[in-house]
Amino acid sequence: MHSVVLGPSGTTAQDVIDVARHDARVELSAEAVEALAASRAVVDALAAKPEPVYGVSTGFGALATRHISHELRAQLQRNIVRSHAAGMGPRVEREVVRALMFLRLKTVASGHTGVRPEVARTMADVLNAGITPVVHEYGSLGCSGDLAPLSHCALTLMGEGDAEGPDGTVRPAGELLAAAGIQPVELREKEGLALLNGTDGMLGMLIMALADLDTLYKSADITAALSLEALLGTEKVLEPELHAIRPHPGQGASAANMLAVLKGSGLTGHFQADEAPRVQDAYSVRCAPQVAGAGRDTLAHARLVAERELASAVDNPVVLQDGQVRSNGNFHGAPVAYVLDFLAIAAADLGSIAERRTDRLLDKNRSHGLPPFLADDAGVDSGLMIAQYTQAALVSEMKRLAVPASADSIPSSAMQEDHVSMGWSAARKLRTAIGNLNRIIAVELYAATRGIELRHGLTPAPASRAAIDALRAAGVQGPGPDRFLAPDLEAADVFVREGKLVAAVEPVTGPLA
Repeated sequence: MHSVVLGPSGTTAQDVIDVARHDARVELSAEAVEALAASRAVVDALAAKPEPVYGVSTGFGALATRHISHELRAQLQRNIVRSHAAGMGPRVEREVVRALMFLRLKTVASGHTGVRPEVARTMADVLNAGITPVVHEYGSLGCSGDLAPLSHCALTLMGEGDAEGPDGTVRPAGELLAAAGIQPVELREKEGLALLNGTDGMLGMLIMALADLDTLYKSADITAALSLEALLGTEKVLEPELHAIRPHPGQGASAANMLAVLKGSGLTGHFQADEAPRVQDAYSVRCAPQVAGAGRDTLAHARLVAERELASAVDNPVVLQDGQVRSNGNFHGAPVAYVLDFLAIAAADLGSIAERRTDRLLDKNRSHGLPPFLADDAGVDSGLMIAQYTQAALVSEMKRLAVPASADSIPSSAMQEDHVSMGWSAARKLRTAIGNLNRIIAVELYAATRGIELRHGLTPAPASRAAIDALRAAGVQGPGPDRFLAPDLEAADVFVREGKLVAAVEPVTGPLA
């Protein structure tokens, strides 16, 4: 099995995905163990001094003014984990929890947290054993870290609370650790605080969202091209010289993708003889690269933020290389929260323009010769009328999900933590938005491929033909009388989500941007 080796200098997005989604093993490098030992020596030295040091020999948050005696410090660290493991609501997905744990271990391995090497090794052991703490939907304000989610993970390290075993069964964490031969950790000074003070949940969800959206933006370029064909539109608006004079990188990439899909098409520009001359296609067709391209550029910015965060050590206080232990505000989730919200806005607009193309395909007054609702016998058959209703409902929800969570803040901890990022909430709604966007693109794919097949006597582009053939091979049926539609739409959703649309087209087009 592939292994990810964590050193003191951060990790990569691919490593996060490999651990979260593909159960890659996690190992600590010798350099990480050395950095852990060095920073722990600093914390031990401070713990021996009579002067109070935040996080080492004091309480936390609004209770930071109390100096804690030596005999109570282990209890303090246990208590902060237990009291902060206060999440509520549905369980968070396994991949999110694994990303959360791995990214916290990434910061611990940096040597800036003062955590002992044996605690870090236990974190890796839990991941490698396939033990997943039960983490709940609500409990993070995205400041002072994703506190409740991370606390539930730390609780598992202590052998307390509930977790899911490798067989998918939820059991007491102590039982799962024992079955895996893992000794629960006894937390010492600063360690409880260090295990729950980071942006790891929102960052993990951002990284997985970027991977999912990368595939979805390629898929959206393909479905936009298929809709253009089905509507007998013109590909001339996609030519490189037009996009070179407005040099947004994403716009140029989307236009190039669409042009590659349409190469060799016998449908583009093939206007119906009995209709008025069409000088220009509608905005939803003609401006597809501009909208999808702006979203692609948003992805690029979000990816830059994620890369910076992956190289960061997020904790408070932190152990600096010169041996100082310093309080800071690096745990604030604003940088991650903003781009999570920005991605939700871009995704909503991409879904909106895809739905407009679908509606155009179904409207006999705007589809340039296609039957109403792409029905087999309109009136007897309703065709894809309600598929578009479903798509419209998804678009409407995406608009609500695009309202920024990071524009809000709510004070906590007796006004000590009086401004928070709400980054966890931004990440949670983005995950819902991505699922909706996938479904919206699947409905456009379903409609556009049917529309192309109803253009009898006209030959689609080879890439379009490849997409249609792969979709039909996946069990999604083509034109015909009305039938139970939900299974077809579900199969199309899976087809897009698993990257099969992109995989079907790229052997013809070459790699899409």
